Amino acid sequence: MLTRRRFLQGIGALATLGTAADMLPAFAMSRPGRDRSAALPGDGVSRYVDVFVGTGGHGHTFPGAALPYGMVQLSPDTNDAGWDACSGYHQHDGSIMGFSHTHLSGTGASDMLDVLVMPAQGEVLLDPGARGLPDKNYQSHFDEASFASTRLPPDAVGKPGRGYRSRYDGEQAQPGYYRVRLTDHDILAELTATLRAGLHRYTFNKHGAGHLLVDLAHGYHDDAKVPAKVSDAQLQLIGDDLLVGSRRVHQWANGRYIHFAMKLSRPLSRATLYSEDKPLADGTRSAAGAHLKAALHFDDAASAPLLVKVGISAVDIDGARRNLDSELSDWDFERVRKEAADAWEQELARIRVGAADEAVKRTFYSALYHTMLAPTLFSDVDGRYRGMDLKVHTLPKGRHNYSTYSLWDTYRALHPLLTLYQSERVPDLVDGLVRMAAESPDGPPVWPLQGVETGCMIGYHSAVVIAEAQAKGFTGIDYAKAWPIYRKRAMDDDYRGLPYYRKLGYIPADKDWESVSKTLEYAYDDWALASLAEAAGAHADAEHLRRRSRNYRNVFDKQLAFVRPRGSDGAWLQPFDPRAMGHSDKWRDFTESNAWEATFLNQHDLYAYMQLFGGEQAFERKLDALFNTSSALPADAPPDIAGMVGQYSQGNEPGHHVAYLYAYTGAHHKTQARVRMLLESMYRPQPDGLAGNEDCGQMSAWYVLGALGLYSVDPVSTNYVFGSPLLDRAQVALAGGKTLEVVAHGNGPGKPYIQSVRWNGQPWTKSWISHAELAAGGTLEFAMGATPNERFGAALADRPPSFGQPAGKEAHVG
Repeated sequence: MLTRRRFLQGIGALATLGTAADMLPAFAMSRPGRDRSAALPGDGVSRYVDVFVGTGGHGHTFPGAALPYGMVQLSPDTNDAGWDACSGYHQHDGSIMGFSHTHLSGTGASDMLDVLVMPAQGEVLLDPGARGLPDKNYQSHFDEASFASTRLPPDAVGKPGRGYRSRYDGEQAQPGYYRVRLTDHDILAELTATLRAGLHRYTFNKHGAGHLLVDLAHGYHDDAKVPAKVSDAQLQLIGDDLLVGSRRVHQWANGRYIHFAMKLSRPLSRATLYSEDKPLADGTRSAAGAHLKAALHFDDAASAPLLVKVGISAVDIDGARRNLDSELSDWDFERVRKEAADAWEQELARIRVGAADEAVKRTFYSALYHTMLAPTLFSDVDGRYRGMDLKVHTLPKGRHNYSTYSLWDTYRALHPLLTLYQSERVPDLVDGLVRMAAESPDGPPVWPLQGVETGCMIGYHSAVVIAEAQAKGFTGIDYAKAWPIYRKRAMDDDYRGLPYYRKLGYIPADKDWESVSKTLEYAYDDWALASLAEAAGAHADAEHLRRRSRNYRNVFDKQLAFVRPRGSDGAWLQPFDPRAMGHSDKWRDFTESNAWEATFLNQHDLYAYMQLFGGEQAFERKLDALFNTSSALPADAPPDIAGMVGQYSQGNEPGHHVAYLYAYTGAHHKTQARVRMLLESMYRPQPDGLAGNEDCGQMSAWYVLGALGLYSVDPVSTNYVFGSPLLDRAQVALAGGKTLEVVAHGNGPGKPYIQSVRWNGQPWTKSWISHAELAAGGTLEFAMGATPNERFGAALADRPPSFGQPAGKEAHVG
């Protein structure tokens, strides 16, 4: 099964158009050379969001219109093939193919880009034309230096080939709204959205006939030379203002369904349907096949703005029409745009922050914005949804179904963050995973997308998200249904090396790919399932899983103090280089990492693990070495490994907890210094502002939690380890009207060190705090300084618990 990495601008012309968007902040404009620091007038926090963060480099974000957790993400597509096209958009592509209704935020494998709409005048062109750039990944500010020469420089200029794509300028966006001028036709395109529908407004500035091209063949595809794999496509014209259609897509989420209903604000003068780029007979009102398109014509395109509203559904066309009629009953673009802006302001304002540096606030709110683009709503207004068995189901009243769970990434920080500031969504989000596990022929979700298990990445970390919710006391989740399904995966299923893991205590590298990482991540899943088992009353199973969660020992070489690949005969496999991706060319032994990083994957049993190194001081020295060694990588390293500090990679998820591990050695001041350095150097409010793929909110959630001074090393423990708060002040709205206030006194550049902490006015000497304490509300105060207080968090009693036990107490399992 593939891991994701094997897939591998002037505003003046718009000023006369007179919409409220002319007041967008300069930093919300995608234009080289503009001052991006100006703020939108007003007191809302949305003014700090730059939706273009991550649209350059390898962030793989998109700038279009969506609502928080919305089903529709209506955004421009600049490219539909290649790794840096995973979101359909890259800041430096230079031309737009059109505007499609579904996107993925920050992934490293891709799909989507459904129902492309492109306005134009003149000849109908059915092919988008070449982008006019080499098929290479772009350079990023965060790339390891030796790779830069092999990548496309950001100042490369594309020369688009003949086709329907257009060059553009005047690109602007804010949460829930996007606009751009398509310069090849002088058409202003504006986009906004509801949860399940998108609304377009096109202003043609040249008189004469115009048309909309609707390309139902368009979609993400791995190979630029091979079209998107589509089947069961159909288009139907109803009356003179409605186009409906369906298709199945066989890309990453192989076999997913998408249906749409498109309503026009004025009647079309004529329409032509195309199959395999051949026009069907005049008067044809419907078409079926694989690659379908429609050209919808209007006689005087410039007579008034043309509005287009599109509802989508994974269930059927009736569902798409019902979603459209329910959410977009009229043509009031400005109302919908304002409602979208209000929805974002309401969600973003759940966390209100103060910082002397405006760039910090822009980075924070841009990150918080990106934490709300996934998971995505995946049920219709009538409660129907397409299940993981690809059958249609109906939800209980008041519940919602979701999709787009990048669980290998998001269990680490996004889901812990949601339990704090989006707690009312947790039951829907987590019970949905239980429902998926029950419906899916593949069992527990791994990377579910649009009713299909992609199987992307290793482990089955939906177990962690469910166990975390249970441990934190969330109700409305069917834990009783979950336990037998997950028990079967852990104990019985022939799944990706698990039989070896059960028999040998590790996965042999001569028998299976990415064996070391799989062993380590199955060990953490065992730890999570032990918690679920205990809650289910399955105490013997819980004890067995806790014991088995120490299988990490079986891939740790005490002589070298590294985890490393091991053969089925028990021998360590050669050659071994801790920077290498594996011991042979056959496959990798590590998932998007190497032995340096994988050696610190342990999240749940730190005190026992340190003994394998020779004690806490030896473990601390090894951590120091990780950050201080050379950043050189082998030529076959995947592009995800970026944002290097020594062999630590901030640009990918396996190491996201590692800077916090010093807290377990009693050297918490080193956590403070490392975390502050990463917060300040690996995030910036620019298109190339993320050290790696945004990964459906995980990269941003790391920043949000870190800026608050918190991180969940082991989400199942329900504890947060302190880092180094970057913000001077924050107020987090919690469930039940409670508030968590975080204050960092004496904070500022060069002052990363915690001098002392107070919780609700009382001295707090521990380097961690529990979720229950934070969720009850209160005031967490940090006193910061320029020099470390090495006593803070040093005592055994003040270090974070691990394996369910305080520091210094050996956790025994039978």
